[in-house]
Amino acid sequence: MKTVTGLFDDNADAHSAVTQLEAAGVPSNDISIVSNNAHHHDGSESKAAEGAGTGAGIGAVVGGAGGLLTGLGLMAIPGVGPVVAAGWLAATAAGVAAGAVAGGAAGGIVGAMTDSGVSEEDAHVYAEGVRRGGTIVTAKVDDGMVPEAEAILKRSNLVDPASRRDAYKKEGWNRFDDTLDPYDADQIKTERDRYNRPAL
Repeated sequence: MKTVTGLFDDNADAHSAVTQLEAAGVPSNDISIVSNNAHHHDGSESKAAEGAGTGAGIGAVVGGAGGLLTGLGLMAIPGVGPVVAAGWLAATAAGVAAGAVAGGAAGGIVGAMTDSGVSEEDAHVYAEGVRRGGTIVTAKVDDGMVPEAEAILKRSNLVDPASRRDAYKKEGWNRFDDTLDPYDADQIKTERDRYNRPAL
């Protein structure tokens, strides 16, 4: 099994990628989605962000039997804030973050991604991308399915991590920092305008 991951500026593109991965035969249990929820696109108001800076407020996230997207739940990720998430990555990030709060361990969303095979360099870009309003989709696929899964992510308008890393670095960014405050809705709008991304 290998892990394929994509960052998406538009939440709808990420949902399309998940649906296409499921249609291609990737089990829902092997797919994860983590989407910034600063604009409450899940339809609810959440107090998850109140604990996001300290790592508190992490809720349970489970995938649904009717497909991954039916099992979306709310949680807070330190440095990112409130997210709508489902799947193994979300559950792992919540567990790692809870462990970090309890025992001082490092990890969070970056640790969850690197543990699953994402390079540390890319994991920092993906985490920062979610902090700035994006969505990540991660799937564990059989080796023979990797080209098809990667093609699905590319067709769904994924962000090139190297280009986005370069753009972030031009602002002085070096790596995702989970001690920083999450972006608010206005900061995310500014970020979207910068990349000409669609509105949430």
